[in-house]
Amino acid sequence: MKPKAAIALMLIATLVSAQATGGERYIGAGIAVGLAGLGAGIGVGIAGAAAISALVERPQERVWYLIFVALAEAIAIYGLLISLLLV
Repeated sequence: MKPKAAIALMLIATLVSAQATGGERYIGAGIAVGLAGLGAGIGVGIAGAAAISALVERPQERVWYLIFVALAEAIAIYGLLISLLLV
């Protein structure tokens, strides 16, 4: 799942659950966190594999590789923030 798709799904979950009155808000919050975590996991897996293979070739650039992995992990934090706004 691409990062743009994960963010779009989180926004859709936000819009759907903002109009809900009962337990639907909690379901929307759970969907937002779940899909964001899924997208972040896929992103970290791809970025981590690429970072490890690039680290073998150029070990002096390891800080940049960690930054790219952390950027993929930020998607999960966005999902958590949206779920806190929903509840």
